[in-house]
Amino acid sequence: MVKKLILCDCLGSQTIDAGAIERGAGLGCSKIHTGLCLHQAETAAKAMAGGDVAIACMQERERFEELAAEIGAETPQFVDIRDRAGWSDEAAEAGPKMAALVADALLPEPDTKLMEVASEGLCLILGAADVALSAAERLSEALAVTVLLDTPAELPVSRAFDVTVGRLVSATGSLGDFSLRIDALQLLQPGGRGAFGLTEPRDGGKSVCDVILDLRRAPPLFPAHRKRDGYFRADPGDPNAVAAAVFEAGQAVGTFEKPLYVALEPQLCAHSRAGQTGCTKCLDACPTGAISPAGDHVAVDPNICAGCGACSALCPSGAISFDAPPVRHVFRRIEAMATAYRKAGGTAPRMLVTDAGFGSEMISLAARFGRGLPADVVPLEMATLAGFGHAEMLAALACGFAAVDILPAPETERDVLAREQALAEALSGGRPIRVLDADDPDGLSEMLYSERPEAQPLEPVLPMGSRRQVARLAAKALNPADTVLDLPAGAPYGAVLVDTEACTLCLSCAGLCPSGALGDNPDSPQLRFQEDACLQCGLCANICPEDAITLRPQMDLGDGVMAQRVLHEEEPYECIECGKPFGVKSTVERIVAKLGGSHYMYDSEDKTRMIRMCDDCRVQAQYHSADNPFQGGERPRPRTTEDYYSKRKDH
Repeated sequence: MVKKLILCDCLGSQTIDAGAIERGAGLGCSKIHTGLCLHQAETAAKAMAGGDVAIACMQERERFEELAAEIGAETPQFVDIRDRAGWSDEAAEAGPKMAALVADALLPEPDTKLMEVASEGLCLILGAADVALSAAERLSEALAVTVLLDTPAELPVSRAFDVTVGRLVSATGSLGDFSLRIDALQLLQPGGRGAFGLTEPRDGGKSVCDVILDLRRAPPLFPAHRKRDGYFRADPGDPNAVAAAVFEAGQAVGTFEKPLYVALEPQLCAHSRAGQTGCTKCLDACPTGAISPAGDHVAVDPNICAGCGACSALCPSGAISFDAPPVRHVFRRIEAMATAYRKAGGTAPRMLVTDAGFGSEMISLAARFGRGLPADVVPLEMATLAGFGHAEMLAALACGFAAVDILPAPETERDVLAREQALAEALSGGRPIRVLDADDPDGLSEMLYSERPEAQPLEPVLPMGSRRQVARLAAKALNPADTVLDLPAGAPYGAVLVDTEACTLCLSCAGLCPSGALGDNPDSPQLRFQEDACLQCGLCANICPEDAITLRPQMDLGDGVMAQRVLHEEEPYECIECGKPFGVKSTVERIVAKLGGSHYMYDSEDKTRMIRMCDDCRVQAQYHSADNPFQGGERPRPRTTEDYYSKRKDH
């Protein structure tokens, strides 16, 4: 556990409020140094030797790590307060933000689950002969290379790699496990004098490889191909791009560790029931195709999953959740930053959500060469922005942030982010949530300095529980009590509306409801509904034979949504024999009217009466009827001792 923060003002270029950091983050601070990585390196070494320290410098992290290794000290933690707070037009007021950044950086990181991916270096190169054969020559020393040409060409005499000709039909898999299907496949015949020949073409050829280097002008083999491990693609007309792709492919041999980005709980999935399709949000959003139907639930291929997090943000039931890091850790970070900011004396901070690449670089460039970030803008760096959904946005507002701004990278899944932003805005009580379109550091600074929302009174909440629980808790804190909020189409919260004139209480909807939001009453013909549990997956509407069900996306903030209420009920029918209630009165009467006297099985009054009986009485009536199909002939008289004696006398 870190007990002390080592401060440096980077040659006097920033103002540091050590008191605010101590109040907000709850740890002691050193005196403010000037050149900790230069002439005061000995001071840094002495502090690291004492252990349990963090250094407020990210730029020279490698230098301090090397210094710690030299003296045999434990590697310290690091936090950047210079680029994100100290280098700013409002640096003198940035003490609370520095405290928030330190509190976030010092939270323990949860362990990431990993899987091993092995590549033996079997490489397939696709492309025209002039580019593909040259790339094969360069890669053949590092990998086992096969070139697949679309059309026959002058074949090289070198046997450093293999050459085939054919038409690639399909490709599946990822690093270490690609499978390909090839038609018109021709293999090299390396024997004989003169140029090599090719075998006769044949369809249905199958092959496997670990790495694919695609140098064709054709479309990519995979969706979101840049996210597919082991697939390297370059424009064959760009020599620099080809050289970079060849180099990257050459490194893709060995055993690698890949994070298991998402966790799946199949029993919570609302994808399908009884052959009826319900929720498809994750299937529609996954850019890599890593998610596929698997019966009543979906399956996630961890080899293809690239960890964008969109499925986690959209999943209404929590069946898929981001696990690198877990969602609960994101909530904890948000709460820690808001709390530290308040403790340090700040009010109404704004959150700026960025990724670790594009966003982090934009902030650094704005700080070094421009105005930097305003004092009330606290950056939260995320591994993936598409996974920052409406629950996280609402949690930030409910914890005390006055606004949430999101800075997407060029490769961020904008559609998912836009949907989650619209849903969060509907639940935010008017507090601003923006997706910033900034492509240069100065433009980013201008956006943040020019628009400052007014703070609204709020009692901060503690974001604990599942995403649905946190979203509801935050919405109740951000809106007046007992309000019903209309939500955009496709929202995972809402009500089920039943046309009682059309509903026959067949209860097929209750039987398929994956969350238990719809249920029956075993003692009476009723359809019951608990709105808090409804996922708006649509299974009930899809299965209803009468088309009596529609969905209404909304969030009712009243406590009544936690209890079951009756959507439709009817009078039960009483058995004409024993008087026991069974079935639905209107349904039984409808069946009698439709079948009585018009169906061969109910062509008499006695047979029609059985429809009006409960199960027990119907069995009894059927058994004792004259045409009972279960009735046999007359039972034989039981044999007695006298029968045996009389038989002996006869002999």
